Amino acid sequence: MISCFLIAAPTSGSGKTTIARGLMALLTAKGYKVQPFKCGPDYIDTKFHEAVCGRPSVNLDTFMASPEHVRGVFGHYGADADICVVEGMMGLFDGYDRDRGSSAEIARVLDIPVVLVVDARSAAYSTAALLSGFIHFRKDLRFAGVIFNKVGSAGHLQMLRQVCDDLGVRCFGHLPKRAELEQGSRYLGLDFSQKAETEGLVQQLDENVDWKGLTSCTDWTEHSKGLDGVFHEIAPSNLKVLIARSDESFSFIYQETLDRHPHARFFNPETDVPDFGGIDLLYLPGGYPEKHLEALTANEACREAIRAYAEQGGRVMAECGGMMYLCRNIVTDNGNYPMCGVLPYSITARKADRRLSLGYRQFTLDGRDYRGHEFHYTQFDGPTPPSVAQVCNAKGLPVATPVFRHQNVLASYTHLYQI
Repeated sequence: MISCFLIAAPTSGSGKTTIARGLMALLTAKGYKVQPFKCGPDYIDTKFHEAVCGRPSVNLDTFMASPEHVRGVFGHYGADADICVVEGMMGLFDGYDRDRGSSAEIARVLDIPVVLVVDARSAAYSTAALLSGFIHFRKDLRFAGVIFNKVGSAGHLQMLRQVCDDLGVRCFGHLPKRAELEQGSRYLGLDFSQKAETEGLVQQLDENVDWKGLTSCTDWTEHSKGLDGVFHEIAPSNLKVLIARSDESFSFIYQETLDRHPHARFFNPETDVPDFGGIDLLYLPGGYPEKHLEALTANEACREAIRAYAEQGGRVMAECGGMMYLCRNIVTDNGNYPMCGVLPYSITARKADRRLSLGYRQFTLDGRDYRGHEFHYTQFDGPTPPSVAQVCNAKGLPVATPVFRHQNVLASYTHLYQI
């Protein structure tokens, strides 16, 4: 018997990440084997999940993968867990096209109940209208109950519990309004370069949330009709892949990608010189190379080896930060840093040039359909270079994101779901 639930919220900033991470840590501390998941193409929250659960967090996304694939991934990684906790994204019904691709769609695909995190700092009985709207908006969702965040006092909590009593909604508890319980946002998202402090958060959840009731009323196996057979192995690839990997520079890799390539070898472009012997593919994933330019520049032998490998026809796939690393140079407010020089373009990471580019991406090249997402602040220094394929957003509308083909190199700002 596996307990499964999805932590969602009416809007971003309601505290679902704080409460999801805290519940994962609390349940792990209680001795449960907790399998974390994250809705959408997120590389950062998953690192927090892994830090507190001691096992990799896995992404679930219905734009980049089919519902059948999502169910299979969920079943595969959750098979040996006691509890599966899924952290939602944005607001519950916020997707790329109305509620398509939303946390609500993930909950429907998996047939798991939703726990709604409600920011109650500026409301009391008015939350009744909000809760009623979310609960009754779609009849094909199962709501387990609510956790209130940023509750100001015992009296405030009593008013919120009256809301739940009047609506017949289960209140699993609350978190008090305290600055130390809030997780700030940094750079491209939550800062995973430092381990998040969870001790105080776990104590508050233990004292104020009915976690036993939460786990006992969210049994997946009692409700998962039609999901027989989703527990399967991730199909391994026979490709021998060499993967660039470091704590930040090249760190945006889906766990499923790692598990699909059991023969992969790894190297750190900041410190190592890669050995390309016997490999089929060099994979340069995204990350924060612009935060480690001095180390990347200093390792000239690595950059020269990659350039020679690419020019000799070696197969390379590079995404976002990996694509930036293949370019001629990266310019910042502190100077000009030479990169591999495989692609004849300059990237600017100057503060004045920073501009957020984000969204789902899709394109077709050589008869193959690619899906992924884009999320970066750096830009090309100068005009956008020409593309070998027309990239579109999730609705099929053209976007300016280029895709590069040089020899056997495929590179883009797009983070691809599968390689």
